[in-house]
Amino acid sequence: MTDHRPVLLVFARAPRLGAVKRRLARGIGARAALRFYAGQLDAVLRAAAFDRRWRTIICATPDGAHMPLRRRLPLRDQGHGDLGQRMDRATRPHRRVVIVGSDIPGIGAADIAAAFRALHRADAVFGPAEDGGYWLVGLGPRRPSRPFGHVRWSSEHALGDTIANFTGRRIALLRILRDVDTAEDFWALRQL
Repeated sequence: MTDHRPVLLVFARAPRLGAVKRRLARGIGARAALRFYAGQLDAVLRAAAFDRRWRTIICATPDGAHMPLRRRLPLRDQGHGDLGQRMDRATRPHRRVVIVGSDIPGIGAADIAAAFRALHRADAVFGPAEDGGYWLVGLGPRRPSRPFGHVRWSSEHALGDTIANFTGRRIALLRILRDVDTAEDFWALRQL
């Protein structure tokens, strides 16, 4: 039997000391950054991955990585290339698909459900981040051939560059969230 539910892809890096949240680690230390990352990955999965309205797949890097998950989920390698190439490859097989990162505090099932609802009337949906990037991207069947081409990743231009690839298509935006990339982001989150 074919599963026609939309697909949630959780992009995740294997939680290894020194390999995750490197910019954050410079400000709070590698062990604290690893604890933060592993906790966030677990929180995202608990909040959104096991909802029956969609299928969830973990897209892991590096390829062949072991992901210490509490519950079993399908695991796929992200493969080579920049973030845009990896996201493009991961989304291609799916008619309606949403990607989230594994390190954004506050993502829940309601956000994922809102993204899939938006894809009924829009060709793409984005969850903007305060820093000019995005914490979620969702694609419907009507998408450009290179949805993530010519994007200046890890910059304040990432969202604008990606939206520019969707000229002539309907775009929806979700709420703005703050991602945690630096010690300043981390301490601001702790203050909340």
